[in-house]
This record gives sequence, C-alpha cells and structure tokens, in this order.
Amino acid sequence: MAAIALATGLPRAAQAQAAWPDRPVRLVVPFGAGGAIDTLSRTVANLFAQHAHGQSLVVENRGGAGGSIAGQAVATSRPDGATLMMADLGANAIGKELQPTLGYEPMRSFTSICHLVNLPIVLIAKADLPADDLAGVIALAKSRREPMIYAHPGIGHASHLGQELLLRAAGIRMTPVPYRSGAEVLRSVIQGETETAFPTVSTALPFIRDNRVKAIAVGSAAAVPLLPGVAPVASLYPGFEANVWHGIMAPAGLPAEITVAANRIFNAIVAMPEFRRQVESTQAAQVVGGTPEAFARFIQAEYDRWIPLIREGGIRAD
Repeated sequence: MAAIALATGLPRAAQAQAAWPDRPVRLVVPFGAGGAIDTLSRTVANLFAQHAHGQSLVVENRGGAGGSIAGQAVATSRPDGATLMMADLGANAIGKELQPTLGYEPMRSFTSICHLVNLPIVLIAKADLPADDLAGVIALAKSRREPMIYAHPGIGHASHLGQELLLRAAGIRMTPVPYRSGAEVLRSVIQGETETAFPTVSTALPFIRDNRVKAIAVGSAAAVPLLPGVAPVASLYPGFEANVWHGIMAPAGLPAEITVAANRIFNAIVAMPEFRRQVESTQAAQVVGGTPEAFARFIQAEYDRWIPLIREGGIRAD
C-alpha cells in the first residue's frame, strides 16, 4: 500500500511543482522604495520569469510600522502561492515582542521558503560630524550634554537593533528617530536632520564614495571589501555582529508542493551568476540559498538572539 501511495503521489506532486506559478505572483516588501530590500526584491523579480514558466513577480511596497503592515497583509492572505513576502527580521520574527497588540504571530504565521542573502550594515555619520572613526563617535557622544540623534528605518529592523546593541556595548545614549525606508534614513543623515545611522552597505555606498556621509564602522564580524579601511565594530567591541537578512516567505499553510516548487525557483535565481554578480558587487551581499527548513532554523536563531536585547532594553513599537 505504501509503495502504491508513493507511486501515485509523486506524479501529482511533480505536476503541482510544474504548474506553479500559473499566474503572476505578488511579492510584498515591508519597506518603501529605494532601500536595500527594495533593490534586492526588484533584482529577484527581474530574474523570476526565467525560472517560473514565464510568470512575473510583481513587487508591492507596503512600508510602515517596522514592517508589520506588510506582515499583516501577507499573514492574512490565502496560502495559495499567489502572495509571497520578502522576509525581514521585524516583520517575520520579533514583531510580536515589539508590539504585543500585533494582529498576527510572526513566528507562526508564515511558511519559510528560501533564505536569499545576508547584507552587512555600516555605521555612518553626517559629513561634518567632528569624528572620523568609532572611537571618536563614542567619545563625542559621551561628551555631549544632550544625546546624539540617530535614524533607523523602523523599530525592530536590524539597523535599529544593531545601533541599540552598539549603544549598550559603548555605554552611551542616543535619541532614535524612525523613518519609513533606508533611503529616507540616509537622506536624514545627509541633510543633518540626524547624526548617525546603521544602513546597509548597499544603501549608503554611493554617498560614502561621494563624501556626503562618513563610513565609521561595519556591523559584520569581518571587514567589507567594498569599504576598504573601515573596521568592524568588533575591532573595538569583540563579539559584536549585526547584519540585515532577507528571504522569501508565504502565508502559513502553504501546500508542501508549492513550497518545494517555490524553493526550487528561488534557489535557481540565487545560483545565477548574474544575480550573484549584482548583489555581491553592489550590495556586499552574502548569498545563502538552501532549504525551507534551514531558513526556518535561521529565523528561530535570530529570534533567540535578539529577544533578550529587546526585553532588557524595553524596546516597544507601541
């Protein structure tokens, strides 16, 4: 009986994999246009049809509330493969801890599909800040009577938590100001509305090269080749590490055959030399890929890593 079931079941699964997607797919992005996650999403969307029977992946930006607006929209969508999400730490892992009244459970409301990339973040400062390295910024913050001001793209974003982790390591205070996207964060530093931020390298790199902002330190454990001479925060505070990560998720309850088909397609995309060349050279990305199960384990590890900081710091979005 088991052999008969296996023999009759596999063709159906193979047919389902071959059929998905049979229509355009919506990819919901939890931040506004112009930031690193938007750039990544559009790179993936441009390559999607080559591996998805000619079907398109339509990017829909749903920024605000640290990603929870997008998370709510996807969590309550039908799990039929028509709606996917570009996953983010806040919207898809720690959001409930930040906002207890959140209308969905980030750790239970999604189906993991594929971990795409990890993106390093870089501490930047406005161009006329009288400090050029991390030690100088920390010394300046300690000398101020009023706290310095830093920008972030939403409470619970890795850029926000990375900054809070740094403040804790350095024993200093700064005043946070939230924005809707990485592009808005960068603009605030360039215009002097805020003094520092921790955006992704890809978002900040053109403006660092144009000397419109200063690169102070990178959040990754190792130096970033695209930023020669910029030391990791860990060189001053050993053990420090903070990165942005993104992958593909769907509403909970996605049929297993669609999960398998989607994972196959997104792994094919990240394996493309064109994809790797673009994200590595412009976003300093670490390309990951892998199984849905591996992505789910990674998200659980990130949840376990950041929850103590959130609880000890009393960080809340409401």
